[in-house]
Amino acid sequence: MSAKQIITTNEAPAAIGPYSQAVRAGDMIFTSGQIPIDKETKQIASGAIAGQTHMALRNLKAVLKAAGADLGCVVKTTVYLQDMGDFAAMNEIYAMYFEKDCPARSCVQVAKLPLGVSVEIEAVAIKKA
Repeated sequence: MSAKQIITTNEAPAAIGPYSQAVRAGDMIFTSGQIPIDKETKQIASGAIAGQTHMALRNLKAVLKAAGADLGCVVKTTVYLQDMGDFAAMNEIYAMYFEKDCPARSCVQVAKLPLGVSVEIEAVAIKKA
């Protein structure tokens, strides 16, 4: 295996630009930001921040699975919010996916996200042994 492996999966939305869904370098996995696009309908997840956070995290899980990892392998996430007023609602959903031994996390408000979504989540993980 080369030092750098491009990760792709049909279980999450395809990249919408010149980037990979994830890259594995040795045992480290670096995901691109996952936005709340339904892979089947290609539409933004319905509902407010809660529905969008669920979809972004489901997409993140699919990319991690394709890379040989799962949410338990995540060591760091970055959450980008369109509105920091959504923090509590996002955090409530996020806690359903990361219940114990939670990864380190940064959360920032940004001026705009792709396709006008409310949340984008990226991760760094370690491949399962």
